[in-house]
Parts: sequence; C-alpha cells; structure tokens
Amino acid sequence: MHILHLTPYFQPAYAFGGVVRAAEGMTTSLAASGNQVTVLTTDALDQTARYRGPAEEEIDGVRILRRPNLSTRLRGKLNLSTPRSMKRAALSILPTVDILHVHEFRTVENLLVTPVAQALGIPIVLSPHGTLNMSTGRGRLKTVWDRLLSPAVAQRIDHVIALTETELSEVREIWARFGKRQKPTTFNVIPNGVHLKDFTELPPADLFRRRHGLDNAPTVLFLGRLQARKGVDVLVRAFQRAKVEHARLLIVGPDEGMLSEVQALAAEDSRIVCTGYLGSDERLEALAASDVFALPARGEGLSMAVLEALAAGMPAVISPGCNMPEVEIAAAGFVVEASVEAFAVKLRELLVDVDLRRRMGMAARRLVAESYTWEKVAGELLSVYSQL
Repeated sequence: MHILHLTPYFQPAYAFGGVVRAAEGMTTSLAASGNQVTVLTTDALDQTARYRGPAEEEIDGVRILRRPNLSTRLRGKLNLSTPRSMKRAALSILPTVDILHVHEFRTVENLLVTPVAQALGIPIVLSPHGTLNMSTGRGRLKTVWDRLLSPAVAQRIDHVIALTETELSEVREIWARFGKRQKPTTFNVIPNGVHLKDFTELPPADLFRRRHGLDNAPTVLFLGRLQARKGVDVLVRAFQRAKVEHARLLIVGPDEGMLSEVQALAAEDSRIVCTGYLGSDERLEALAASDVFALPARGEGLSMAVLEALAAGMPAVISPGCNMPEVEIAAAGFVVEASVEAFAVKLRELLVDVDLRRRMGMAARRLVAESYTWEKVAGELLSVYSQL
C-alpha cells in the first residue's frame, strides 16, 4: 500500500510539539510494516521558519518531500504555512497513492491537497491531534476559518481518527456543523504511541544532572511547550507549595508565551531549572535524569510527553485535561484537578516516597507496553486504510 501523509511540519521540526512526533511514529511504523510511505510537508523546522529542511530525503524508510514556506511572519505569528508548489507536488504524487492521511484539520496544506485527492477518488483520513476544539488556542482564527473554509474540507474527509473517547465526542459534535456528506464520514479512536526501544536503555543521567545542577535530588519534569494551556505556571506554584526542600523542578521546552512568568515565579528559587528547547538526545537525557512527570494541562489531545515519560518508567501526575484516566487505573500515577493544591499534594507524596515512585514507574512501563506502542498503532491504522 502507498500511503501519503500530509502535515505542516515533520521531523526534525520537534519544536512544533507532539504532532511532529506522532506523525513520525505513525509513518516509520507503517514503513517498517512493509508499506510505501511518503510525507508531503513544508521546510519549516521551527516557528520562525529560519531553519529549513532539505527538499527531499529518506529517513527510516520514509520518503520526505518538503516544499518551501514563502512567509516566515505568518509561520511565527499565526502558525500558518505558506507552501510554494504544494499543489503541484500533490498532482505529481497522488496518482500513485492509495490513501491520503492528513494531520491537523485547519491547515493550508489541506486546502491545497484534499481537492486533488477527492478528484482522483483517493480516500482521505484525518488525524486532528486534539486541535479541533477552541480551548487549544487561536480561537478567533479557528472561528473565522470554520465559517469560511472548514465545511468544504470536512466534506472531503472519509474518516476521522480521534486520539481518545473524549476527542471522539468532540469530533462528532463539530463534524455535525459542517453538513452531511452523501457518503457519511466514519470515526474511530486510535491513540498515539511510542517506540519502546527508545526508552528501554536511556542514556546515563549523571552528566545531564551535573550540567543543570540537579545533583542527586528527586526531580519533577515538565516537558512541553511553555504556553498557558499546559499549566506550567500552576506546576511551578504546586512544586513550591509541596515544600520538599531537596527536590528539583526541571522545565524543558520552547517558550510560547509563558517563559517570563515562569522565570518571575522561580526568580528566587534555585531548585527550579529551565533549559529551553532540547533536541532528541538531550530530551532523552532529561527523561533519564527525572523521577516524576507532571502536566496540569487543559485542552490536550493525548500528550506525547506523557507517553514518553511513562515509557521511561516515571510515575505521572496529570490533569483530566490530559485525557488519560488509564494512568490512575493502571496505578502508574495520579489524575487530579489542575490546581496548585491538588498537584502539590501528589507531587509531595511521590517526591518523599521512593518505593511508591518505583512501583508506579514499573506500572507505567507496563501500561505503555500493553496499549501505546507504534507497532500496535500501525496495525490499527492499516485496518482503517484497508476498509476505506
């Protein structure tokens, strides 16, 4: 089967967040299953579009075609692509394709490419990655986009893959606003995954700990973009309220509006370390160096950072907005409201109890191995593709 994945950004553009890692995981696993996989994307590697990827390359059996962005301003301000010759590329490659799988819904790429696929009778699958509802940001832009552009794109989508049951309900509700197709759109749930092998032998933590002043202290990790909906300000206050004097809080991720507030909160607390964005190797070092993962987010889809932390054997303290009740069900951590007090209580409980961290960490690995691997996801994707 020849599968074309369409996405605004692709590896190594990890600064754009979990969508990049999800698309990478899907495509490499599908290629490993013996399928021909092509990715059509733009050349932006960060929000400024200052760093650009090569026009064509192959990584892990996946052919990647990148088209240049014309405007760095729109990429930085509104996170909108301005891809040059994207439609021409689609016209060239789509006649050889069996399935088009698009990532995120409100994208310029979808406006350009889905009409070509529809005209050729190629089934179109959408992974919205938790970006459909208004709480994930850019609400005004989404409202205008939905009024003017979304209905036509929605009419071309044959199948929508939600990450969770919560997102499935949201998708069905939103889709009803876009009108009825002659052939109804179908829906199902397929979660994100991880490559377990990346987390079974993590790099040594000693150098990373010394470099960032973590010493041998139990360390809480925040991993993600520093934006309001991730709740990093709540986490800083909760960590301080937990009053575990020998502990550390490690904040890893690029600034998207919250860095100055975090720095102000942490100005006189040397236990809080902000590293900024870390590349793949250092990201794994950060996971190896940490003991507890925390994310008091709202408006998440299914966080890749949570899955990676669990795969690394870390107990997690997360909010209901992370959409992973399985974490508490599997005794791999706690799901509590995204408040300072609730997070402070659970952070303290884990930071002072080594045995509890160990037990929950083992449960975390088991949960991921049983339910959240890219190999399992690839099999479920192929089932959807085959039915279409």
